[in-house]
Amino acid sequence: MENKEKSGCALGTYESRGRKKKTGIMGGTFNPIHVGHLLLAENARDSFGLDEILFIPSGRSYMKQEAEILDRRERYEMTSLAIEGNPAFSISDIEVRRKGNTYTCDTLSRLKASEPETEFYFIVGADSLFSMETWREPERIFRDCVVLAAVRDDKDSDKLQGQISYLEEKFNARIYQITFKEIDISSTDIRMRLANGQSIRYMVPDKVISYIEEHHLYREDATWRRNLQT
Repeated sequence: MENKEKSGCALGTYESRGRKKKTGIMGGTFNPIHVGHLLLAENARDSFGLDEILFIPSGRSYMKQEAEILDRRERYEMTSLAIEGNPAFSISDIEVRRKGNTYTCDTLSRLKASEPETEFYFIVGADSLFSMETWREPERIFRDCVVLAAVRDDKDSDKLQGQISYLEEKFNARIYQITFKEIDISSTDIRMRLANGQSIRYMVPDKVISYIEEHHLYREDATWRRNLQT
């Protein structure tokens, strides 16, 4: 059975209010998760009136080499620690438990089947809108969710709006923009700082830092040196 730590009201409560439950989805490798991920999730929740944000650490992504990514269970544990204390945040191991490659279209279909009355909002960076057409079965993705695209201040708005219009017409997609002031933090930078013995305080939640230190993760060695730039 899926391990999904949930909070908030049951579906029946939402139905009694005459509306569907609105769940945001934050997927990613989270290698490791950092405050930029959390701020984006909270901004999306607040801006679109979402009832919860479901974090889904990836299993084996077909877009990346598995050797480049920390073990899925460790990434799951760090994500779980990072979202503690926010009753609107929950986590699912739906992709972590899956054998073989994981695909967004399959994950969304499974979520939709388990909660048919819930409306799902898939949170992505605006840059992803230019590649989603090449993802596995994009028509299923756009069918099963609303896409929320986080837009940076420096993004070419005309080019982005053109891509949104293209996807809306081709896939009948529902796409909305999230105004988000990007924070200059990345998982790649965090891994590099750790490998170099530098501080990541205030970039990553304290509990995640403690987990990384306790389990001696992202230490400087030949393997991680080769993969820091992924």
